[in-house]
Amino acid sequence: MTQGAGQGPVVRTATLRDFRVPPYAQVPVQSQSLSHEYVLTHPEDLPRPDAAVRPEDPSRPEDEVPHAMSAAPAHPGNVLPDDEPPEGYTPTERDLPIINRGDTLQVTVAPAEAPDSAQDGLGPLFVVGDVHGYLDELVAALAEQGLIDPEGHWSAGNTRLWFLGDFTDRGPDGIGVIDLVMRLSAEAAAAGGYCKALMGNHELLLIGAKRFGDKPVNSGAGTATFQAAWLLNGGQKSDMDRLQDVHLQWMARLDAVVEEDGHLLMHSDTTAYLEYGTTLEDVNDNVHEILNRNDADECWDLFRKFTKRFAFRDEDGPQAVRKLLATYGGERVVHGHSPIPYLLGEVGTEDAGDGEEASRPVVEGPHVYADGLAIAMDGGVTMAGKMLVARLPLPG
Repeated sequence: MTQGAGQGPVVRTATLRDFRVPPYAQVPVQSQSLSHEYVLTHPEDLPRPDAAVRPEDPSRPEDEVPHAMSAAPAHPGNVLPDDEPPEGYTPTERDLPIINRGDTLQVTVAPAEAPDSAQDGLGPLFVVGDVHGYLDELVAALAEQGLIDPEGHWSAGNTRLWFLGDFTDRGPDGIGVIDLVMRLSAEAAAAGGYCKALMGNHELLLIGAKRFGDKPVNSGAGTATFQAAWLLNGGQKSDMDRLQDVHLQWMARLDAVVEEDGHLLMHSDTTAYLEYGTTLEDVNDNVHEILNRNDADECWDLFRKFTKRFAFRDEDGPQAVRKLLATYGGERVVHGHSPIPYLLGEVGTEDAGDGEEASRPVVEGPHVYADGLAIAMDGGVTMAGKMLVARLPLPG
C-alpha cells in the first residue's frame, strides 16, 4: 500500500506491504548534526527487541512498543539517547504471508572462534543478514563471532565480511548501522581483510525518498511517491534527519550481487536480477547507471523489482535458483530480504495476557531450502527474531 503524505486516497501496488503511517508523516524533514561516543557495552548486556509479531490484522494500528535501549554508554555508531528511542520511532506491522513447508532444513550454526589473523591470503568468509536499524543486536552478533573487539573495532584480521543489505528502516538507528559498517570497512582493509555490503531494496527506498521526496512516480498501479513508500515501509524520521551526502554516496555505489567462494550473494530472493544483465559486472554496472541517471520512474522500477521475494520457495524454487547459478556462477545462493520466521511459519502471537510473555519466532540460524541450493539469512530481527551473522560454508 502506498499513500502520499497528505495526498488523496490510498493506491495499492503488488510490491509494497501495508505499514502504519508514522505520526510524523506530515512533518517536513529537517537536518541536524549529532555527536558520537564510541563505547561498546558487553554483548551479554545488550537488550533484545520486545515486540510481538502482528500478521493477523494488517489494518489494525500497532501498540507503541519502544525499542529497548541499553543504560550503558552508546556503542560505536550509536548516536541515540541512552534512555529512549528516537522521536517518531514506531514498530511496524509484519504482514508477509506465512509459508510452512515440511521439506526445509534450518541449520544451527555454532558461534565461531575468533578468526586467525595470522594466516596468509584471505581469511574466512562471514555474512550478515538484514539489520534494519537494530544496532545493538548487530554489535552483539559481531562480537559473538569474534569480528569486533569490546570497543567495537575490527578484530578479525584478514577475515571477509559481507552484509546482505537493508541497513535502515523499522529499527531505531539505521544511520548508526551505516556509520558502523563504513568504519569497519576501513578498519578491515587496514588489517588485510575486508568488510563489504550489498544493496538492498531499503537502500534504494531511502535514496529515492531523499532524492525524489513526494514527486509522483508511475508505480504500475497508479501514482505513488518514494517518500510515502518509505514511510509506509518503516522509514524513521531520525534516520532522514541524520542522513548525509556521504551516506547517500556510499549506498549508491554498493553492488547488487557478487560471488564469493561458490556462494552467490544477493539481497532479495528474486530472479529479477536477470533483467539487468547476464554477468555480475553487467548487473552491478546497470544498477549503478540507473542510480546515476537520477530518473525517478527508472529508480522506482528498480526498487519495485528488488522488492520481489519468495522466488525460491515451493516446488519451482530449485529451478529458479539453478537459473541464477547457471547465469552468474556459484553453487549456492545466499540472500536476505524474506524473514526466516515467515518461511518457517513460526510467527509470534499478536497479544499476550497479563503476566504472559508474547511468543517469539524461533530462529536458531540460517535457513537452508530449495533442495539445499538457497540459504536465507534474514533472521527476523524486526519481529523479535535474531540478528544472524554466519560463517560460510555452512555445515552439511
